[in-house]
Amino acid sequence: MSNDIVFEPVHRQLNALTRGDYSARELTAAYLDRIDRFDPQLNAFVTVFRDEALQAAESADQQRMAGNVLGTLHGIPFGLKDIIEVEGQPAGWGCHALGERVSPLSATVAERLTASGAILLGKTQSVEFALGGWGTNQHCGTPWNPWDLKTHRVPGGSSSGSGVAVAAGLASAALGTDTGGSVRLPSAFCGLTGLKPTFGRVSNHGVMPLSHSLDTVGPMARCVEDVALIYEVLQGPDAQDQATQYLPAHESTTGIRDGIQSMRLAVLPDSQRKQSSESVNLAYEKTLECAGKLGAEIVIRGLPHPFETYRNLSSVIASAEGYAHCHELIDRQDLPIGDGTRARMLPGKTCSAKEYLEAMNQMELWRREYEKHMRGIDALLTPTATAPAIAVEDVDENILPAFYTRATNVLGLCALALPNGQSDDGLPLSLCLHGHAFAEATVLRIGWALEQALGENSRIPPGLT
Repeated sequence: MSNDIVFEPVHRQLNALTRGDYSARELTAAYLDRIDRFDPQLNAFVTVFRDEALQAAESADQQRMAGNVLGTLHGIPFGLKDIIEVEGQPAGWGCHALGERVSPLSATVAERLTASGAILLGKTQSVEFALGGWGTNQHCGTPWNPWDLKTHRVPGGSSSGSGVAVAAGLASAALGTDTGGSVRLPSAFCGLTGLKPTFGRVSNHGVMPLSHSLDTVGPMARCVEDVALIYEVLQGPDAQDQATQYLPAHESTTGIRDGIQSMRLAVLPDSQRKQSSESVNLAYEKTLECAGKLGAEIVIRGLPHPFETYRNLSSVIASAEGYAHCHELIDRQDLPIGDGTRARMLPGKTCSAKEYLEAMNQMELWRREYEKHMRGIDALLTPTATAPAIAVEDVDENILPAFYTRATNVLGLCALALPNGQSDDGLPLSLCLHGHAFAEATVLRIGWALEQALGENSRIPPGLT
């Protein structure tokens, strides 16, 4: 098979599979061969389900020949973040100390993928306990951003391996989780499109909890249409996750190509863009100009409070809930747990019940405030990251790259990250669309229009073909 096909978006691969241009087994084998060839350097996968994937692909081909297409993703190979359980398979949650752990059950999202005909290639690397935005992992190794094969650059986290796997053509698409930007930051640094659904849209059953108040599972792929297709498979009520019950039903792909004429898009005032590099701001300005030409009304309206304020509240909630879930491991000094992970998690140990409850109450107040503040606005546009991917050796674990992304989770919004430019040295830059709660269809519609106009989603990292 041509190497080009592994970089094709999912919706084109589906068309090719339907036409019989190639089989699911051929496509799966192509990705497995590339994992063998490139992953020794990239370190995207922690476990590869080689035999199981090939067997599932052969079964998918047989079912297709018999006229039995299981669902939307029939024959498409996926990677799953290490914190997403697959029964009988290793799941170390990004933690070297849990390297021998085997999943006792399968996550609902994994079951929905396979029920739709998807092929599970394996588990992708994660920051320990999914707590970290750079994508670094002290003991399991930091995946290598494929956009620079000479300098080891951060992949973004915590869904680091998922971002690298898709960007490098080691999987058609992948799932990550997002508590404060962990789908969007790897998408930004690796040149992908990533959707963070509204909390409750997608089941968290069978996914390691970091913050049970903020965690969301989301897809990472090559374009808006792909993440919309995958999201449609993932979303919906799950009897095993109460947060998914009684939510408004919708179809995210309805109207995705309707354009953004007369939509009202909020953009940041200069005072809320000072953290961004020159290249990020230039790409942002270009995107806003593009949105205006497409007929959107641009409204200067930032958040009611500084981004740092939301980020600080997110840290209180995530560390308190994260420590509650992982304290038996974090408290053991004899276990190989990264220094940065401990430092981010340990404030949860000293967080009082009063501080935690006050943070939860403040979050609810800010959500109501935001809804009123952004009434009449279809989405808020910001950069996803303040700068392109930096070298791993330059990472300061005390600094979080999730400057623009953490507010989204605190405010209960959905969000979409998509490529909107490149730096002078060819590294991806990214835009983040922050939509209202349960407005996934709107952000996907806006994202699709901008993607078509910007044309940045078809770039492929050099040296990997």
